[in-house]
Amino acid sequence: MLDAATRAQIKATAPVLQTHGEALTRHFYARMFTHNPELREVFNQGHQRSGTQQQALAMAVGAYATHIDAPEALTPALRHIASKHVSLGVREEHYAIVGRHLLASIGEVMGEAATPALLQAWAAAYDQLARLLIGMEQALYNDAASRPGGWTGWRTFRVRHKQPEGSEITSFELVPADGGPVPAYRAGQFVSVRAVVPELGYRQPRQYSLSAAPGQDHLRISVKREQAGPTCPAGMVSQHLHDRLHEGDCLEVSPPAGAFYLDESSSSPVVLISAGVGITPMMAMLAHLQATAPHRVVRFLHAARHAGVQAFADEVRRRTGALRDAKAWFVHEQAAPQAGLPVPDAYGRLNLEALPGADWLPHDADCHVCGPAAFMVEQMGALRARGIPAERIHAEAFGTGGVATA
Repeated sequence: MLDAATRAQIKATAPVLQTHGEALTRHFYARMFTHNPELREVFNQGHQRSGTQQQALAMAVGAYATHIDAPEALTPALRHIASKHVSLGVREEHYAIVGRHLLASIGEVMGEAATPALLQAWAAAYDQLARLLIGMEQALYNDAASRPGGWTGWRTFRVRHKQPEGSEITSFELVPADGGPVPAYRAGQFVSVRAVVPELGYRQPRQYSLSAAPGQDHLRISVKREQAGPTCPAGMVSQHLHDRLHEGDCLEVSPPAGAFYLDESSSSPVVLISAGVGITPMMAMLAHLQATAPHRVVRFLHAARHAGVQAFADEVRRRTGALRDAKAWFVHEQAAPQAGLPVPDAYGRLNLEALPGADWLPHDADCHVCGPAAFMVEQMGALRARGIPAERIHAEAFGTGGVATA
């Protein structure tokens, strides 16, 4: 535990971080990549270009400063960060590099306001935070290595099958290139994959949910082609995987990780709510429920922009139809009637109040929500308004934002 004087110094900088934190983190990343360019292969350069990584770090540093008296309040967020770090191969030695550049950046950005006492306080605070994360991550590394078929770091997998799922999402069925087994994982978890991006000239990692049930001889990821938008560039790795990764090709894969997964010890009803590519972890959960708990009540709700981008509709209908008490509800924001495309149950936005019948949302259900941040906040609020306790609502955002809260 940090002493009172150190905590006071840290808390005093919280307002500054809230105002200028993003400028600090932009400076930090630029400094670190200049002095340690090898770390470009650890950090998502797409998020660097769009600014989301800098914003996420600024928010994290600000939250740590605000909660410095009781850092245990951040434990759920730290566990989420630790899972991401383990999936990317972050190791103890990286913390010394990050700490050196973070402290130097504080001094360079804050100027005279960064007194020796303040820098000393932040050094102690960073050391405390680093030790917390290193401990969490080592436990995760040990668990990954101890599983049958498990490993740490990167393992080469071969693409056995490549399957388009609508116009934006493509599934890749991956098998170990060494012929060894695939470890057990929890339905809803993710892996990182790493590939050389020719435009950059070096490797880049990305994290993708596993979209098939555990217990098979392969892993399946389903990747959305990220197009350029008004505020973000096109996805370098997703474009590479869609256009250049073919059956028989190889890429590096991390062990499964993540804290967003199905609770297999529960017998409660399960409600799966997703939008867009957020459907991917729900596919693993649905398939696992069919294989291991066909007696559980299941409700599958999904929102897509239109039928052309709708993925997995046939698989969802088939799996819910095979369960004892399961229903699927698809909503498309735009009408796009075309022969051969999925037909939704409704048009517009997903509205829990418009579901046809009270049995669509059992009051004792375990609810899982995944999709864009605004969608998740909206759906989590709607679930709570329907009387679902907050502890029964589980959500995860893709990218750097972490877990959403309503």
